[in-house]
Order: sequence, then structure tokens, then C-alpha cells
Amino acid sequence: MSNLEFSQSPSHANEAPKTSFLVRFWGVRGLIPSPCNYTTRYGGNTACVEVQVGGKHLIFDGGTGLRMLGKNWLELPQPIEAHLFFTNVQSNRIQGFPFFAPAFVCGNIFHVHGTAASNSASIKQCLGDQMLQPHFPYPLQAMESELHFHNLMAGDTVDLDDVVIATALINRNQKSIGYRVDWQEYSIAYVTDIHQFADDSEEERIKQLIQGVNLLITNPSYPPPKFYKSDSGDFNYQTAVKLAQQAGAKQLVISHHHPDDRDDFLDQVQKELKSNFPQVLLASEDLVLAVG
Repeated sequence: MSNLEFSQSPSHANEAPKTSFLVRFWGVRGLIPSPCNYTTRYGGNTACVEVQVGGKHLIFDGGTGLRMLGKNWLELPQPIEAHLFFTNVQSNRIQGFPFFAPAFVCGNIFHVHGTAASNSASIKQCLGDQMLQPHFPYPLQAMESELHFHNLMAGDTVDLDDVVIATALINRNQKSIGYRVDWQEYSIAYVTDIHQFADDSEEERIKQLIQGVNLLITNPSYPPPKFYKSDSGDFNYQTAVKLAQQAGAKQLVISHHHPDDRDDFLDQVQKELKSNFPQVLLASEDLVLAVG
């Protein structure tokens, strides 16, 4: 297991309070953005979660929610230093990166972490390729911030002073990794590519990563599009609940909602899940949770 160490400069004006551990959701959809009149309450942006912990700024996934996060950060005192962690390089996880405005501001510093794609392309190559013509008008080099790319292997840990981020492979087919953030006696896990477990070893690996966390963020599983019927219940939220119970997670947040799932339907799902597991929430954009 390798161990990567970073230390952020205390001189940065926007440094998060060193005594806080906050989680904010900026994008909660899977597959594709779904801005429409039936997603107004839960939101239609794809995956992006902001974590402020121990004076550090972390971002998990860069879907279209990253654009909204970036607009918010432009209002903060500059310069900004943060770490971005990608679970995989499918479009719904990276499509907001070209629109992340703080990355175009000179003086800002971003550490970008991710594993190689199924075709062995690095995280830098995958993010750069989507910014090439004809996909996007400006290349990666147009970003004037200081970008540092770090290639992760499943099982690596990243040490940011007293904040420790552990990783594990959670979906072999999609080359997806999950993350666990530990700080003092508090912890969260971001594990958002769970479908059917490939084997017992995969299930055990995931359970070890999330064991005893204060907050587990995960996804419902749903079948391929041709089998999916909107609002039909043909998906599995119970897998997430069972996993949280078995791991002893104190709170569960289910995110990455299917783009066809309407607000009223998600309300009903949350109500039904709470009857069996009161510590569950369905993520919505701008949901802010304090850990611990």
C-alpha cells in the first residue's frame, strides 16, 4: 500500500475551520443531468460532493454540480487550495470539470486524484481529452491555476496532515474506487458505484472500507436503461440500507438518483426507507450535514 502525503499552506485565506467536518451536496444525479420541473427539489446536477474537514477542502467527483460549487467558491477569499477525488472517469463524474471556474484563476492550487480508466488512460489524460476540440473550446492548458495530478491505485491512502483518505476498489467493471475520510474520531465513506457484488471478496472489501463510519454516502443500484421503468421501483435501495446496517454506519445518505426519478417519487422512497432505517436520507442539492 502506498501512502501519499500533502500539507496545505495555512496562509490561504479560505481555509476551513480546523474544528469542523462538513459535507455539502452539489450534484445528486447519476448517468446524465436532469434539469426539469420534476427535479427542482432534489436537483438535476450530476455527482459532486464537497467536504470541509480539519481545515482542508475536498471534492468528490466532478459532475455538473462542480460548476455550481465553483461559482460559489469564486465568492470566497482567494487563493484557494483543494483536493479533487474522482471515483471513475465516466462522463457523469467528470463533465463539470471544464466548467470549474476556480481552476481558471491564477494562484489557486488543485490536487487532482484518480485511478486509470479501463483503457489505462490516466486521470489527467481523461480530463484533458474531454477539453479537446470538438468537445470543448478551451484545452486543459487554459486553466491558469496550479494543477497537480496524482495517479491512485486502489488501496492507496492520501494523508493531508491529520486527515486520512483511504481507497478501495468497489466496482471492477467500471474501475471505480470508493473513499473513506478519517479525521480525529470521525469518518465518512463515499462509495457510489455499488451494484451487484461480483464476489464475496468484493463485498468484504467494501464493508472494511465503510466499517463504523459516521456517514455513509452511497447509491441505489438500477439495471441497464432498457430494463428501467421510471418511478417503478425496479432498482434496489435496500442494498444500500443493508450495507449501512451491516457496517454499523451511524447515518446513511443515498445519492446518484436516476434521472427519471421525480421529486414526489423520491419523497415516497425516503418515507418508506425511514420506516425501517430512521438514519437514512435521500440526498438533495444544497444538503449540508455536520459530521460528529
